[in-house]
Amino acid sequence: MNIIIDGYNLIGSERGLRGDLEHQRNWLLQRLSVYQQVRGHTVVLVFDGWKTGLIDEVSENKHGVRIVFSRQGEKADSVIVRLARAKGSGCVVVTSDREVRRAVEKFGAAAVYADEFSRILRNLELTEDGGSHEGERRPNKKGNPKRLAKTERQRQGRLKKL
Repeated sequence: MNIIIDGYNLIGSERGLRGDLEHQRNWLLQRLSVYQQVRGHTVVLVFDGWKTGLIDEVSENKHGVRIVFSRQGEKADSVIVRLARAKGSGCVVVTSDREVRRAVEKFGAAAVYADEFSRILRNLELTEDGGSHEGERRPNKKGNPKRLAKTERQRQGRLKKL
């Protein structure tokens, strides 16, 4: 499976986009490298280069993760949509950007919110550290407590792909 990640979106959901961005990109790269080694999925991490980037799009592989910086004048969103179009239903896009989510879902790609994927990464780290991760508690609601809400079942279906 191919996972295309909106890098700054994922960093922002986890830590906020303040401070040394180079340090935060490296921090995220380390986490995704571990994820890629454990899960075996192809991971593509996309960052904006539209304000200060190079004239051409830059792509490099580090620690098993492909990193793409959009070219100057192009946002990462358009790179993500282009990559998702090429991969089609064989990919999952990690972004909280509503427009990008809608665009990639038209090509059959599954879209996952950045904070949901952050939770997956944290659970993976807990599992590796030998810690336990308990399921989330369900709020008091009427109905069958063993059956999740329809939207939650659909979301879980997407997350199982990861």
